[in-house]
Amino acid sequence: MIDDPLISHPLPPDARIIRPEDQPGRYDVPMSMPEPPAPAAAFPSEPSSLVRGVREILETVLPAVLIALLIHLFLAQATRVEGYSMEPTLYGQQRLVIEKLSYHFHAPQRDDIVVVHVPGYGQEMLIKRVIGLPGDTIEVRGGQVFVNNQPLAEPYLRGVTHGDFPATVVPPETIFVMGDNRDNSNDSRAFGPIAFKDIVGKAWVRYWPLGVAGLVH
Repeated sequence: MIDDPLISHPLPPDARIIRPEDQPGRYDVPMSMPEPPAPAAAFPSEPSSLVRGVREILETVLPAVLIALLIHLFLAQATRVEGYSMEPTLYGQQRLVIEKLSYHFHAPQRDDIVVVHVPGYGQEMLIKRVIGLPGDTIEVRGGQVFVNNQPLAEPYLRGVTHGDFPATVVPPETIFVMGDNRDNSNDSRAFGPIAFKDIVGKAWVRYWPLGVAGLVH
């Protein structure tokens, strides 16, 4: 019998010997401690119904207002005829749409009906017909308008043009305007030609009263 020191000298009860043949070949030791889990994200509380309502109004109404403002400033504008200087073509209280785009691409044409600012008249706007273009010579004599010494055909008039107006050359970048109701119109015969920059736009569509709705000529 072989004297085994492991047997002949017993260990305390809380000790234990692992024989070499029972020991593991290696130990798996973690290289680093695992990272703690990330804290859960804090979600903002839901906005109140008032805040949501205001936000929805801003998202829908504000763009519409901006679009309407841009249209008013650069494309078209609704206006109302005041007075009777353009009868019988236009009557007081009729409502029109003035388009502002075409004159960015071409100059006004003879017979166009335009809305203009008159220097010295404050913010008041007048609606008149284009009679003379830059370089034209305008004259009124014997109840007839002459352009470059040629009588102007004006089928839109109800009567003749009373009074005389001396031959006048229309300066560059301006137009000579007159009302269709010649005896009751304050126009270029009184305040002179209108600069291109003072043209608000061209009368495009008459939309009220409905019975006379249509394009303006």
